[in-house]
Amino acid sequence: MAKSARVAIDVGGTFTDVVTLDGGSGNVKFDKVPTTPSDPQQGVLNGFAASGVSLEAVSHFIHGTTLGLNALLTRRGAKTGIVTTEGFRDVYLLGRTDRIPMYDWKYRKPKSLVERQHILELPERLDFEGKVVKAFDENAARAVAKQFIELGVQSVAIVFLHSYVNPAHEQKMAAIMREVAPEIEVTVSSSLSRELREYERSSTAVLDAYIKPLVRKYIGKLQESLTAKKFSGLFLMTRSGGGAMTAESSKETPVNLILSGPAGGVLGAAWFSKATGCGDLITIDMGGTSLDASLVVDGEPLTYFDASFEGLPINLSSLYIHTIGAGGGSLVWIDEGNHLQVGPASAGADPGPAAYGNGGKEATFTDAALHVGYLGNENALAGTLVLNKELAEGSLKVNADKLGMDIDEVARGVIRISTIKIVGAVRAITVELGHTPADFALLSFGGGGGLVGVDVARELNIPTVIMPPGPGAFSAFGMLMASVQHDFSRTRITGLDTADLSIINADFAEMRSEAKAALDNEGFSAKEQHFTQYMDLRYSGQEHSVTLPVSEKIDDAEIVHMREVFSEAHEKAYGHTMPDPIELVSLRFSARGEVDAPVLPVLTKQAGRVPTPTGTRQVYVGGGKRAPYSLYDRDDLQFGDTIEGPAIVNEHTATTVFHAGDRAELGKYGEIIIHVAKAN
Repeated sequence: MAKSARVAIDVGGTFTDVVTLDGGSGNVKFDKVPTTPSDPQQGVLNGFAASGVSLEAVSHFIHGTTLGLNALLTRRGAKTGIVTTEGFRDVYLLGRTDRIPMYDWKYRKPKSLVERQHILELPERLDFEGKVVKAFDENAARAVAKQFIELGVQSVAIVFLHSYVNPAHEQKMAAIMREVAPEIEVTVSSSLSRELREYERSSTAVLDAYIKPLVRKYIGKLQESLTAKKFSGLFLMTRSGGGAMTAESSKETPVNLILSGPAGGVLGAAWFSKATGCGDLITIDMGGTSLDASLVVDGEPLTYFDASFEGLPINLSSLYIHTIGAGGGSLVWIDEGNHLQVGPASAGADPGPAAYGNGGKEATFTDAALHVGYLGNENALAGTLVLNKELAEGSLKVNADKLGMDIDEVARGVIRISTIKIVGAVRAITVELGHTPADFALLSFGGGGGLVGVDVARELNIPTVIMPPGPGAFSAFGMLMASVQHDFSRTRITGLDTADLSIINADFAEMRSEAKAALDNEGFSAKEQHFTQYMDLRYSGQEHSVTLPVSEKIDDAEIVHMREVFSEAHEKAYGHTMPDPIELVSLRFSARGEVDAPVLPVLTKQAGRVPTPTGTRQVYVGGGKRAPYSLYDRDDLQFGDTIEGPAIVNEHTATTVFHAGDRAELGKYGEIIIHVAKAN
């Protein structure tokens, strides 16, 4: 059977989103099925069933999952141990001893992922140049492996001092662990990161080890299920740092999957920016459990190397994604001061919002949106779920009675509070990074993105909101655009003007060789392989650096060029330049195995057409009043159509709301472009 379809499936906290691309026609189909928390792979299989495509016909399956992220959030990962250099047992537990929320006296450091009794030491030592100071003790290593068995750990992170320069001792320890304790999963820190900073490298290795048994089991089980259904195409997973990785690579380095799901939406936004020429974008992805905000600048997503999870550093490249607990399932509650609050706790997929009728009793954002009229019960969510207005009202009444308020005002307050929280998330990735929100368009997606996008934009003076096609499954859609990516790095601290260029070129050549071998092994031809080199530069004495692309050959002319572009980049990032010497910190290498990007059909413009509403819905607008909002079915809209607000656009995966004074038009890919009226 000819393989003509691509399927992307994004497993979220409440729903599993499915996007199917017909390779022949370019037609895209969007579906949603409920997530199955008790058996996540079943939700994926249900997604394939909803797509209606035989697995034999699927050439590419691209998958995003929050499995690893959720395991970290709920502390349900593996019992993890660390083996480290003798005398450095407490590096991971001490961390940086800083205090990020400086003025929050109630702050408590999150519980460590590793207990001190599970951190063992080994006699061995390298210096900062990678030279042996104390030889690796093989007998002691075997004793450590046996001790881990006795402790009952399921996974071990191997982190030796200065292994980023010379990984030989870590590799020896890994070989002994696999020989003596083959049932224990092993993570080698130098295989993840070849950069300095022992704590950051330790944290990255521990995060990987903590989720490795769970992720390996999940992916392995899913591979078996797909093979049994005769799937033989390419199985990819989206990476936190953008792009994708093969399922086999994912099992080896699952730390790259922590932001796997949200990354898909950012990749889709980057494609959308280039395809439509709409420029710089702020993205907000509002799902059932959380909201993810990010940026696309000049058609490229923002990437950085200082990611963290609950204060735990991840020393790998990551898309700049800011996540808050503000999803459709976010619970409504009353705090000790008798104030209305929303989230971060969520009703999740089971039981879900009260309006789902699955046994949930507590009110959520979804219940409030249904009560005010943003949502209706004309269309079934995920094809089968009809919202119950009476159950939503009953859940909100509990909070209204406690506050002595009208239910309408409580519901409107829930939406207002959620909007302000999202505004804060957007400010964190724009204003706090030196960007002006009004210079961007807001790309709003996810199941709840269309409910809040216009309100958020108005608060921030953002002139345009865009709802992409299939917004409720847009993260899955973005996964279709992902190519396979590998990232490599080397620490090389030296003055830029005094650097030994032969060593730098040798480092890049070594990373290129590793990258080519990885892509060759994954079946990519030379024409499909693309490489990019970078340098991390800083002024001497600084802590943080700027990452800049460099040419393939590093010579004197390139050093002069790097000095010029660094000054420009530093001024753009920090607002000033300095006369101090410039220092090279790290070398980075990115390899991409190009997967043919799908080509979507452009719609034919229908000039002079006036779309017809399917009806009206009464929406609560405050002051005890409701106003009629015109209802439209998105499937009835065509390229060039314009709609004056107030209006609500319904579709299979999401709902879009805009208000009086706002105007919407349909773009060439079916996107809804909303021109937002300025706030009074």
